[in-house]
Amino acid sequence: MSKVLILEDEESIRSFIVINLKRNGFEVIEAAEGNEALAKLQSVPDIDIALLDVMVPGIDGFEVCRRIRETNERIGIIFLTAKVQEQDKVYALSVGADDHVSKPFSPTELIARIQSLLRRVNVYRESSAKVSFTSGPFTLDLISKQFKKNGLLIELTPTEFSLIQYFLEQENTPLSRDLLLDHVWGKEYMGDPKIVDVNIRRLRQKIENNPSEPAFLQTVWGHGYKWKGEGQ
Repeated sequence: MSKVLILEDEESIRSFIVINLKRNGFEVIEAAEGNEALAKLQSVPDIDIALLDVMVPGIDGFEVCRRIRETNERIGIIFLTAKVQEQDKVYALSVGADDHVSKPFSPTELIARIQSLLRRVNVYRESSAKVSFTSGPFTLDLISKQFKKNGLLIELTPTEFSLIQYFLEQENTPLSRDLLLDHVWGKEYMGDPKIVDVNIRRLRQKIENNPSEPAFLQTVWGHGYKWKGEGQ
């Protein structure tokens, strides 16, 4: 049974979410404040997905997300927020979230987003027929779930790991945003397609010597992105 942490200070909303999660077979851990959420994550270390509201008592959801990512890149994180400004969505992703759902949302949409992210989290944790990829200074190990540059570990979220794996599988092949969405987020994904661009920018910050002039994760104008391998 997959475990989901829900950080939401409004009891009526939290109860509504909890009921629907339990109906769909999830084990739910509840928190009403930021510090309480962090404490629950410490006491229940095998949580699969965290649903974080932004405006909560104590430390806000953004800070909770930042602190989670300092020690845990494997948990899936979805923000639940009434904020609809583009900069808030981008900021949520930039601090380590995998997805966001704007209030009000339907139970069907929320469950679909959770299940889609859970598949990425599980793929991140499971092994594959091909156990590793090498491209220039980079190595991706699908058993240990480690991505290294010149032997130094680069911490990736499950979504970032899935993106890098797909790029390395399709080395030197231009990949459209729609193709990346379908492969990494799933065909049922109903969110903002710009989530691809935000994750690409975040990856470039982690892997490129000069993110503004990427040598590996390159833009293919009018099409999408590609991973530039050796000999290209």
